[in-house]
Amino acid sequence: MELNREKLNLPKYSERIIQFGEGNFLRCFADWQIDILNKEANFNSGVAVVRPINYDTVPLLNTQDGLYTAIIRGINEKGEVVKDYRIISSVNREIPIYKEFDEYLKLAHNPEMRFIISNTTEAGIVYSDKDKYEDRPQNTYPAKLTRLLHERFTVFNGDMSKGFILMPCELIDYNGEELKKIVLKYADLWNLGEEFKKWLVEGNIWCSTLVDRIVTGYPHAEKEELKKELGYEDRFMTTGEYFYLFVIQGPKDILTKELKLDKVNLNILITEDLKPYKMRKVGILNGAHTSLVPVAYLYGIDTVREAMENSDINNFIENAINQEIIPALDMDKKELIEFKEAVIKRFRNPYVKHMLIDIALNSTSKYKTRILPQVLEYNKRTGKLPQRLLFSLAALIRFYKGVRENGDAINLRDDKQFLDMYANLWSNFNGDYKHIAETVLGMKSHWEVDLNTIPEMTDTVTLYLEKIDTLGVKEALKEIK
Repeated sequence: MELNREKLNLPKYSERIIQFGEGNFLRCFADWQIDILNKEANFNSGVAVVRPINYDTVPLLNTQDGLYTAIIRGINEKGEVVKDYRIISSVNREIPIYKEFDEYLKLAHNPEMRFIISNTTEAGIVYSDKDKYEDRPQNTYPAKLTRLLHERFTVFNGDMSKGFILMPCELIDYNGEELKKIVLKYADLWNLGEEFKKWLVEGNIWCSTLVDRIVTGYPHAEKEELKKELGYEDRFMTTGEYFYLFVIQGPKDILTKELKLDKVNLNILITEDLKPYKMRKVGILNGAHTSLVPVAYLYGIDTVREAMENSDINNFIENAINQEIIPALDMDKKELIEFKEAVIKRFRNPYVKHMLIDIALNSTSKYKTRILPQVLEYNKRTGKLPQRLLFSLAALIRFYKGVRENGDAINLRDDKQFLDMYANLWSNFNGDYKHIAETVLGMKSHWEVDLNTIPEMTDTVTLYLEKIDTLGVKEALKEIK
């Protein structure tokens, strides 16, 4: 069987959404949610996908009539292992902008167009004064978008009601505000006029977003097995975890009504400020990951799931979240605990093989952004030190010795300055663990504070570092009070 709308009796919805990016994440996240809205809330919105970069190695979604299978697998709210296969029909077509620029501009002519979604990677929302209005197309995503928005403004004579709701999904802070700022810079660069700039600001809704779902993409290892199970071949099938969260910063009444969120139960939250949700995700999800990695990897464990199946590591990370991370966050405690429970289920997902060594990339910087804020806030609020978060820091320092407890080498990946520092400390090590701890904690240019000045922090990290290096993680964990 081939994926075909006519054969499967699947409708093609009215084109109301422009999507920059054809990758696995948007197809398993945004387009998956749009498909549910179409089928359960009469959203009636088809997606025109714009391929924003110039390559031909992957065929267009058009070869499968825009259809593909989203395979969602994981642990649900009841703790049950579940999997769901869904043929996504929300994508109408894909436009290769470098070959069909005029077709791309025609999207702006459609009066029904209302939403713009994007995921062009963190490096996508950038500005370059080398982009020109007459380019076909421009190089950067914001420049391509500015050209499309000006086409819209021109075709509809600046009609304020013909603006868009923009929901960028790139992983940068306040992505909607940053995108608007850059588009306005292009409007100035290209001398597009004050009326256009006014329309950009007042006629469009620029939403910042926070997106959360692990998307593992095309299941190469299971290709033949899934082909038999599904009964058809799908070159674009994509896999993702059960959990997902879409937080949108914007006007609640307008977004709820236009997205028809009152008619379906989706984990889409509309808020006036993303910050608490970002702090929750960074602190609990990312912070737990970063805390877990050096401890579990030195213990001899390779994946997140294996770590959660080990009682020592599981107790360590659950207690770290419950007793040290959540008390340092400003949000409803019930919400924080519910999110923590969802995170633990995600870590135990049997369908996601998340390698600890991959998460370990740039761990020195990750500790600063994901864990240190909770360390400092916990200390400020309680006058005590979070023992597990500091144990993780000690394990991280030991991790950068470059060898596991069984003697296997560790593939260290971090900025050269950190790798050089750790290499120098461990190669010249003479038994003085406090010297190593003081040097790492004293990186004021990195931490933005000399951590040695915090009472008892140096001694605590030194103690744990020595225990981990001499006794091993399993025995050292017993030292945590």
